[in-house]
Amino acid sequence: MEPDEEEHERQTAAERRSLSARTVHEALRSEGASELERPWTALAWSGLAAGVSMGLSMLTQGVLRAHLPDASWTRLVTSLGYAVGFVAVTLGRQQLFTETTLTACLPLLREWTRPMLFSVVRLWLVVLSANLLGAWLFAWAAVQPSAFSPEVRSAFAALAREAVSHDPWSAFVRGIFGGWIIALMVWLLPSADTARPWVIVMMTYLIGAAGLTHIIAGSVDAFYGIAAGDLSWVTYVWHVGLPVLVGNSIGGIVLVAMLNHAQVVAEEG
Repeated sequence: MEPDEEEHERQTAAERRSLSARTVHEALRSEGASELERPWTALAWSGLAAGVSMGLSMLTQGVLRAHLPDASWTRLVTSLGYAVGFVAVTLGRQQLFTETTLTACLPLLREWTRPMLFSVVRLWLVVLSANLLGAWLFAWAAVQPSAFSPEVRSAFAALAREAVSHDPWSAFVRGIFGGWIIALMVWLLPSADTARPWVIVMMTYLIGAAGLTHIIAGSVDAFYGIAAGDLSWVTYVWHVGLPVLVGNSIGGIVLVAMLNHAQVVAEEG
């Protein structure tokens, strides 16, 4: 084999080889560091856009549910709509709280200082608040009688009731799994290349189909019920707001960020 051909073979093999855990870790850590340096106004606008975009999950599920029969397989189809908001947010590079729990946490694990901790907490609070505001704006707009047909609004109301149907402990446990899946999705994306949309759909579809909980997606549904006058804020806080938020955070920080960070640290010796 000629030297040029051999070099070409080596380059092709290197391109096809999966990224190492250290490379993925560094890519996400660098992304998290960039997010921490952004002004809070930029984070807030991006988080607001993400909250509104997550309304697409409720919208798509509602439209599918309104046109499908009430059967045992219906949830498996409507859960495809659950992924739409996540696709828009992730490919649109908008700030979603459950994704920043991973990327922002990695710089903190590498450099555990008070200023870094302050920056991480600031990012989480700004993004979470903006996400919830965006979710409320979408829910408020969706509840207007002229926005959607009665059948679709009835489906939205059913989604709202389902969002608060879990007791706090169940919502918390399901939130751990939901946060783990979202953070794992973020960990997979640097290696996904052109398969990024499929990775997002596959992972988030699993959350919807399995009936797991997500703080922003669940808030959009519950906010619709509040805006329609069917649910109270106390019900939202007790069955979605607090337990799902804590569960998602544990799933993202402990089960993905810390464990994957630990394997990279172990390799570095």
